[in-house]
Amino acid sequence: MTAVDRLVEQNRQLEKQNQELMEQVQSLRQLLGAQGGTMKAETQPTAKSTAAKAPQEEPQTANTDFASQEAPYKWGAYTPNLGFKLANTEHGDLSVSIYSYARYLNQLGLDSHYTDAFGNVKNVQQRQDFQLQKVQIKFLGWVLDPKFRYFLYAWTSNASQGLGAQVVLAGNLNYSFNKAFSVGAGIRSLPGTRSVEGNFPFWLGVDTRLIADEFFRPSYTSGVWAWGQLTKKLDYIAMIGNNLSTLGVSAAQLDNGFNTISTALIWKPTTGEFGSGFGDFEGHEKLATRLGIHFSRSDETKQSQPNSDAFENTQLRLEDGSVIFTPNLFGQGISITDVSYKMTDFDGGLKYHGLSVDTEYFLRWLDHFTGPGTVGLPTIFSHGIQIQMSAMVLPKVLQPYIGGSMVYGKYGNPWDFRAGLNYFPFKNKVVRLNNEFLYLHKSAVGYTSVPFALGGTGPIFHTNLELAF
Repeated sequence: MTAVDRLVEQNRQLEKQNQELMEQVQSLRQLLGAQGGTMKAETQPTAKSTAAKAPQEEPQTANTDFASQEAPYKWGAYTPNLGFKLANTEHGDLSVSIYSYARYLNQLGLDSHYTDAFGNVKNVQQRQDFQLQKVQIKFLGWVLDPKFRYFLYAWTSNASQGLGAQVVLAGNLNYSFNKAFSVGAGIRSLPGTRSVEGNFPFWLGVDTRLIADEFFRPSYTSGVWAWGQLTKKLDYIAMIGNNLSTLGVSAAQLDNGFNTISTALIWKPTTGEFGSGFGDFEGHEKLATRLGIHFSRSDETKQSQPNSDAFENTQLRLEDGSVIFTPNLFGQGISITDVSYKMTDFDGGLKYHGLSVDTEYFLRWLDHFTGPGTVGLPTIFSHGIQIQMSAMVLPKVLQPYIGGSMVYGKYGNPWDFRAGLNYFPFKNKVVRLNNEFLYLHKSAVGYTSVPFALGGTGPIFHTNLELAF
């Protein structure tokens, strides 16, 4: 065999080996392809397994789809009693807060008539109704300077539909220089008793006071005021206003003197704080105490008085409920047109581990009468007391309470007693369900936006669902 023949034979052998290698590769590919298909078939879920896993897989799919979109964000931070923040810029901010409650009221147990101190027989209003009793929409915040704040609101009492002050658009502006001194102007409550210091709506009852407080207190008016901390444990409020109650009163009805003043001095001797309002919702671990003294005076005229049924109105009444400006009330031909009102109030309270006790003592003088036949008319002095007690039997959830008050004077001694239960379903003060039993004896006060009736004697029941954020 020549050399050429040997090279040809080697080439043929190499081609044969190459062909065998290609056949082996092809066989391996087919084998791997068959195994892969088997594995895929084995891992493919059956209809039954798919149905079983679907609930777990759906959220994952939803999250994947959601991630492909623009991520959402929450805005409008919430602060208790200040509501939700709608705007927050370098030039100011705006929060909106809403207060409202629905009330069922039953006064059918009241006596239908009462006799006043002068022998006059009068009818007693006996109501039973459902009302969206009150709606208050508040806008509050600061503008240009965080120390310059505004508080504007719309306030309505639906039970007072048709009366002059059924809808109120009001508010105030204020500037805080420091903790010791802030000033405000606009409409606010005269701080003549504890309940009008600015702690609404954090009372034991829903939007209702004991009758002694209602009888003696001043109301809301336009004016200017200052407030602050004299020391860590001593606070003050002082206000100069137009009259005792501006709701339902035109500016043309007012006199041109600034002779309505109201002040409050509050001392918190143990802890330097007392929480908000009445009752120990906060559950103080240390004994919290407060002592307060209030003084108010005003020269009132018959013309500057709201209608006797006006929304949130405080009238100057005698202990039998008679309005002192009523013609011929004190005798034929006697008619009071002007009177000087002076009232001093002392209050004290304590809170400890969900328990609270609050008491208040009122003194009022009406004198300097003017008008036909008023010469020689003596000073009319009235005084009264109230006490309230409560306990958080389930912390931040369940709060029973009791309270009572009495007014003493020449023209009668009306009193009331009440027992109630507050339920806070979300463990905060935003939502409250309240049920209250009230017993009256010749009530000296009453109008449509409160549960008690003027002159009423007998039981009253009301239940309330309150929203305050």
